[in-house]
Amino acid sequence: MIHYIDQFVSWLCLEKGYSPHTIDGYRRDVEEFYRFCEAPAHVDAMGSAVVKRFTASLYRVNSGATIARKLSALRTFFRYLSREGVLNADPLAGIANPKTGKHIPHFLTVDEVFALLEAPKPKDTFHLRDKAIMEMLYATGMRVSELVATNVADYERAAEVVRVKGKGQKERVVPYGRTAAEALGYYQAERQALIVARVSRGYEAERAAMFLNSRGTRLSVRSIERAIRMYGERASIEVPVTPHGLRHSFATHLLEMGADLRMVQELLGHVSLSTTQKYTHVNIDHLTLVYDKAHPKAQLSKLGGDGTE
Repeated sequence: MIHYIDQFVSWLCLEKGYSPHTIDGYRRDVEEFYRFCEAPAHVDAMGSAVVKRFTASLYRVNSGATIARKLSALRTFFRYLSREGVLNADPLAGIANPKTGKHIPHFLTVDEVFALLEAPKPKDTFHLRDKAIMEMLYATGMRVSELVATNVADYERAAEVVRVKGKGQKERVVPYGRTAAEALGYYQAERQALIVARVSRGYEAERAAMFLNSRGTRLSVRSIERAIRMYGERASIEVPVTPHGLRHSFATHLLEMGADLRMVQELLGHVSLSTTQKYTHVNIDHLTLVYDKAHPKAQLSKLGGDGTE
């Protein structure tokens, strides 16, 4: 079965174009099922009975969302095996995903975003890089995995747009505006210094990647997550700040300012409009709060309708 898992991972990478993060997750989930089957196991042993036992075991230690993710990985694996003629029937047929509560994404207020963007200071070793990263995430709504994958050649500096490769290697062009462009420009001297330092140590220069780490190689997702969390704490933002929180903030603030939902869908790189529509729930909650605080009729109703307590 390990042979089929390796082939499945190659298929996800070469034919489906999934991100390395997604592929690693799928491999872990499928290998977990493989271990449950008391490896070594042959694909013939993967009937619905063992899949049901595996699903039941997941409920003991996992949330509904985690179970749904693991079953999604298995469904994709079984579809691949069917496509290759290894399986004749889907062992997951008839097994429904657990119900999960609707997740309303957390977002920062405009003031919190501004405080976050001002958090990097000259005392920070890579303050110009970190400011450029956060400005770019908020200006474009890019996923952090998309940002670290960008190369210098993807940025059209004069037009202030960046070519982004999203899920399934689908490319989109996203504008980023003057403020992010300025931050990106200030960072270039810092970037060049990292390249020079790497060459001086006898290593080949990393000239393609836009965002570099202290070794002069491409920055990782985890490094950005750690930095943004630290800057969020420094800015006294009460909730932990993540790159995905900036993506949520980008979408929510655009909708609050009257942007068209389909335009936001295009900027975020969502295949389905229903994925983007979750941000309208956030927007409606915000509008309701503003209404309750500001509208005279709303204030009157709190006083009992006639102006009395």
